Amino acid sequence: MEFYAPGLKRWETSEWKPTNPRRFLPVSVTGRGCALQCDHCRAKVLEGMLALPPGESLFQLARRLRKEGTEGLLVSGGSTRTGGVPLLPHLRDVRIRMELGMRVVVHSGFVSPEVAVALARAGVDGVMLDVIGADQTIREVYHLDRTVSDVERSLALLAEAGLRIIPHIVLGLHYGRFLGEYRALDLVVRYPVSTLVLVVLVPLSGTPMADLPPPPRHEVAEFFGAARAALPRTPINLGCARPMADTKAVLDRAAVDQGLNGIAYPAEGVVDYARSRGLEPRFYEFCCSLAWSPEGDGEVTANR
Repeated sequence: MEFYAPGLKRWETSEWKPTNPRRFLPVSVTGRGCALQCDHCRAKVLEGMLALPPGESLFQLARRLRKEGTEGLLVSGGSTRTGGVPLLPHLRDVRIRMELGMRVVVHSGFVSPEVAVALARAGVDGVMLDVIGADQTIREVYHLDRTVSDVERSLALLAEAGLRIIPHIVLGLHYGRFLGEYRALDLVVRYPVSTLVLVVLVPLSGTPMADLPPPPRHEVAEFFGAARAALPRTPINLGCARPMADTKAVLDRAAVDQGLNGIAYPAEGVVDYARSRGLEPRFYEFCCSLAWSPEGDGEVTANR
């Protein structure tokens, strides 16, 4: 069982304390700006990312971070009105992968043929995108005049470009209830994805969903099992975003029980729980989207 702790936030448990919290960091190419202001986020997620400073290129920022011990970046940002992250002006700087020896994964949103080709030419390590399975959710939560067909089009373009595809499915995205999650899983199954990342709606303060309950635990656990059955040979990880406290502990144990491959920021006691189920824990201070990495690459020893 693989456990991940990228430097997205300060985190530790009695079972594992990361040794280098700056090993893998997120960068927003739009700072705190996002044109969509989706109902589940309202750009709150961008507040936890490093903002690309005005006048500084992504390469310059990466070179500075490399000297400070950073070994990989998630390049993300707010969305345009068409649903994509404006990556094109920055992809020439992905030479940081070759010149600085850093991992680079990007969060793309919807992609065009031009963006897919540019991502492939840049040589990014992988492309993350949310796979949404309901037109209603795209309209009402993301405020986009697009459809599930556009989501599938993005998957197809990334596959045609030969990129490592790292789809994310947000469970409970439609105001805390399941709506298009199983259709999203059906889309993912059709393409050669590298790793599937499952996350769970976290009602964030300052958003229209702030006072909503997260999706029921049993529905989330059932989806874990459905995803495992649908993709028996594909790495499936429980990603960073999920409710905290008791719900987190319950969901993390369900991820172990349902045969998921990895968990980001595991709840207290879950590492030992995995051991009790006969699993050998391995620890990585990288994003769980990099689950395809060769064995031992980026693995660290747990500090208790």
